[in-house]
Amino acid sequence: MAVYEFKGIYADSGKAAKGYRDADNPKALRGLLRRDGILLTAATEGGEKSTKQKRQVDWLAPFRRVKVAELAVLTRQLATLVRAGIPLVESIGALTEQVEKELLVKVLTEVRENLNEGTSFSKSLEAHPKVFPPLYINMVAAGEASGTLEVVLERLADFIENQSRLQGKVTSALVYPAAMGVFGTLIVGLLMAFVVPKVTAIFDSLGQALPWYTGLLILVSNIISGYWWLLLLLGGGSFYWFRRWKSKPTGRLKWDTFLLVAPIFGKLNLLVGVARFSRTLATLLQSGVPLLKAMEIGRNVLGNTRLEGVIEEATASIREGQSIAEPLRRSKWFPPMVVHMIAVGERSGQLEQMLENVSRAYEADVETRVTTLTSLLEPLMIMVMGGIVGFIAMAILMPLIQMNELVQ
Repeated sequence: MAVYEFKGIYADSGKAAKGYRDADNPKALRGLLRRDGILLTAATEGGEKSTKQKRQVDWLAPFRRVKVAELAVLTRQLATLVRAGIPLVESIGALTEQVEKELLVKVLTEVRENLNEGTSFSKSLEAHPKVFPPLYINMVAAGEASGTLEVVLERLADFIENQSRLQGKVTSALVYPAAMGVFGTLIVGLLMAFVVPKVTAIFDSLGQALPWYTGLLILVSNIISGYWWLLLLLGGGSFYWFRRWKSKPTGRLKWDTFLLVAPIFGKLNLLVGVARFSRTLATLLQSGVPLLKAMEIGRNVLGNTRLEGVIEEATASIREGQSIAEPLRRSKWFPPMVVHMIAVGERSGQLEQMLENVSRAYEADVETRVTTLTSLLEPLMIMVMGGIVGFIAMAILMPLIQMNELVQ
């Protein structure tokens, strides 16, 4: 049986139809579509494109990704269908007909094809690492082994939704100041390069002594208008050097360490990392994933080499028969409350519950800090931009006022 990408029209309405279907051959595909009320007009095996289409390079392909929110909705729907007693293959088939994103349709079609051939669900997902992360695959594998796939899928949906919501709050806190900074820099740059030189040319023609702030404004304006190309080269070169330095292990470690101690955002980055690790580890352990494997996956989702090193040391400690809490305490990166709760969870045999409590508490702390940070950054950015514009206005208007007084 092969996967066909088809195009056709609905017999009753005449509307266009397209998608992917499994069939033994084109004739069988035509019969399957006819039963669905679709008249086949074109079909290609394996979703392959024609020779003319192959010449057209899809430049947007690297940017097409399944969003976290889309994966969460898909997982929630799949959990609901499986819990209702619908076989897994039929559940995925139903989802394939429901989703609208072409990439996701193709992935689900291939997963269903692999399931029909006898491949396990987790192995079928492994063929699509860009859509299903290692955490997803390992939890599904644990659910298949324990016979609790529907429970694992619901936990996965909860986990992905929580992570998506947390990431969205952090991102929203950074969007406003970043946008203000970009637009503010652009506006001030245009003023300094085109508007200020025309106004200050009047002062040069009069030969009058200018206040120091007006002289500073003229100097900065001359640099920007006369050497803008050099400034762009310096900016591009600095960015390239920074990316190259950060790509090296030592540079990445220093940068990630700075992100954890940076003013204002350092504490927030640390809390996000701790909450993400705790939530991931708790979800994996509750789903039956072995502790060492769960620690490895939890380390990979941190996205910070400094914290990853701490978790790697804790994993080595577990292999030697020791506890998780002690390496975390020695590192001094994890807050004392987190270390204490993990130690209590290890001793009481309730590590999953303790980790879930930690993640819940720190996610709430992150949301509070993000809300506070956003409320403080907005007026701060307005004050900074207002101060810059006010300085430019004062540097231009004060000499004009002085000249007017002299004339009178």
